[in-house]
Amino acid sequence: MKLLFSILLLTVCSNFTVNHKEQFFSADNPYIQYTGRVDFTNPAKPKFWASGAYVQVKFNGTSCTLQINDEMIWGKILNYLEIKVDDQPAYRIQLKGKENTLVLAQNLAKGDHVVTICKNSEAENGYIEIVGFTCEKLVPLPAKQKRKMEFIGDSITCGAGSDESVIVCGKGEWHDQHNAWLAYGPTTARNLNAQWHLSSVSGIGLMHSCCDKKIVMPQVFDKVSMARDTIKWDFSKYQPDVVTVCLGQNDGVQDSTKFCNAYMKFAKTLRGYYPKAKLIFLSSPMANKELKMALIKYITALKKALNANGDYNIGSYFFTKQANKGCGGHPSLEEHKEIADELTAYVKKTMKW
Repeated sequence: MKLLFSILLLTVCSNFTVNHKEQFFSADNPYIQYTGRVDFTNPAKPKFWASGAYVQVKFNGTSCTLQINDEMIWGKILNYLEIKVDDQPAYRIQLKGKENTLVLAQNLAKGDHVVTICKNSEAENGYIEIVGFTCEKLVPLPAKQKRKMEFIGDSITCGAGSDESVIVCGKGEWHDQHNAWLAYGPTTARNLNAQWHLSSVSGIGLMHSCCDKKIVMPQVFDKVSMARDTIKWDFSKYQPDVVTVCLGQNDGVQDSTKFCNAYMKFAKTLRGYYPKAKLIFLSSPMANKELKMALIKYITALKKALNANGDYNIGSYFFTKQANKGCGGHPSLEEHKEIADELTAYVKKTMKW
């Protein structure tokens, strides 16, 4: 009996010790890396709205848990995330409420592991707020990739309507098929071993937005929360090597002079923020033949005008085919990969990466 009691006591003490190996690390821990337009007004609970914004941690141990809050806009909208652990396939989840505790990984081999959490939903779905991680130990991550990219655009760039892996088009809510992680921008960046920012809002245009939106991209580009046109962004925090601009789908065919003037003004704004970046102007992958031809004409005229003003650090790319097999005529996941493959090849050649 004494032997049995001793074994039970040892087991309880061992479990107690194991449980106490894990500890909570708040979101302002210096070993946590954030990439994207993040609001650090409260460093212990940073918020981000943008599609594709991501956070990474490296921990030592066998498991890791994340505490994360959802704005739960309108009392019902919940964001989707993409989770990637080491070299395992990424997986997509939806938050369940305002406060969430997510087991990111468990029963892993002892040692160091890297976890990436990416916001799959767009700004219209509200912010997510990182509270902290629970694991045995956080360890420093390697330095971020030297290459930096930014992708400016609309719902296409957000990855809207692309992912039917769980809920097919026409079912669920309008945001259930969002997947920024597998959108063309982040995929291109990963292909090129680069960081990425997505500066995109569904429905937005250069001079005309759809769906009764009161904002256009030049108006909100300097904001952390673009969809709400709030919180000034500090451009010194991220200076990309490459900036792609994919606008015009929501504008439609416009008066060429007015559109080109608006594009020229926005291009000069971008050059002011990013003196050394390669600016690459893209046609819309969703565009029908009429709009594609118009965009080619606009962008060709834009490049000529920028060259005349002494700016030669620019480029353009026109996608080879229309991509509209996803929900609402958006590109599907397969098409996003094809778009990324085309853009990767162009950027690789242009930048000699």
